[in-house]
Amino acid sequence: MNKPELLMPAGSLEVLKTAVRYGADAVYIGGELFSLRAKAKNFSMEEMKEGVAFCHQNGCKLYVTANITAHNYHLNGVREYFAELKNIMPDALIISDPGVFRIAREVCPEIPVHISTQANNVNSETFLFWYSLGVRRVVCGRELSLSEIKTIREAVPEDMELEAFVHGSMCISYSGRCLLSAYMTGRDANLGACTHPCRWKYYVMEENRPGEFFPVEENSDGTYIFNSKDLCMIGHIPELVDAGIASFKVEGRMKTALYVASVANAYRKAIDAYTENPETYEKLLPELTNEMNMVAGRDYTTGFFFDKPDSNSQVYDNHMPEGGYVYLGTVSAVYPDGSFLFEQKNKFSIGDKIEILSPGFQSKVMTVQRMLDENGEEMASCPHPKQMIRAYGTETPEAGDILRKAE
Repeated sequence: MNKPELLMPAGSLEVLKTAVRYGADAVYIGGELFSLRAKAKNFSMEEMKEGVAFCHQNGCKLYVTANITAHNYHLNGVREYFAELKNIMPDALIISDPGVFRIAREVCPEIPVHISTQANNVNSETFLFWYSLGVRRVVCGRELSLSEIKTIREAVPEDMELEAFVHGSMCISYSGRCLLSAYMTGRDANLGACTHPCRWKYYVMEENRPGEFFPVEENSDGTYIFNSKDLCMIGHIPELVDAGIASFKVEGRMKTALYVASVANAYRKAIDAYTENPETYEKLLPELTNEMNMVAGRDYTTGFFFDKPDSNSQVYDNHMPEGGYVYLGTVSAVYPDGSFLFEQKNKFSIGDKIEILSPGFQSKVMTVQRMLDENGEEMASCPHPKQMIRAYGTETPEAGDILRKAE
């Protein structure tokens, strides 16, 4: 069988390198302009150039998103931006707007274009339309079932690839085209500035009782009526492969290196196991599922893949799954005496047991024995984020390993 691509997100150069190290076949990023994640750190041109080089040195591809819904006042900037990208040569541009697509074909025809889910790609004629314009990959709308995707796969030419989201946050609006943020805050989701009002708490007010607010559900915390569960398809790799999906896409350009490493590690293991021996995948599934349940996020759903989502796909309170991992940092250097250096993200102390997560779905637990700050001073704990810590433990990690602790 054809092994699908694992496509991971990255909001920074650090996270890009983590995604590659933990098994991504391709990474998608946003530049500082024309991307739908304006609040992510995103990449300067120099960082993008370094990211392309790093990916290619490690046999990985890099795609750049330029998927805003452009207005006329954006077009000159888009043209200049693509002229700069032509010198960097990412492996593809992810575009939704037909006008932006025309500019890309004019300015940098050497760079393939992938059509974003924002273009509402939910029928075979749409896929064939883009194919007729030279596009060889289209991202499926999240509103499609696996049965529909399989039908589209059978209707389009063999050399057209279908990409689909298999993990991450879901949007309440059709193919992510949301107006709530622009209406409520003036920040346009379709220009990359979404404030995620679907995650906010809402009440009902009856017009003859101003100031009296009623929860939509009987819950003292209010009701999160638009708040979808997160997508997770790690337990359905066979169905995804059978549908003919060529690229498994993970959402999350705002996520941490821990999230990207954990999800990439698990999906890498799942894809490899299934394509090599389906029985091995089935045996691994409980462990893979447990790993996903420990990744910080909401409860999970299978989205539209098997049926249209119902009330069970929504989160009606502020509940988050219990447990999970706390991100402590990424190892940047290892010294001959077994100590290691990293920028600390969350507090831990001497005597704590922390987990070293390595690529290949490998991990080991270490007890922290000693810590030094930037000045070489001994520390009993490290409560201040972004400190550079040199630590000693009962195990030695490798540079690039992720340090995490179960809550």
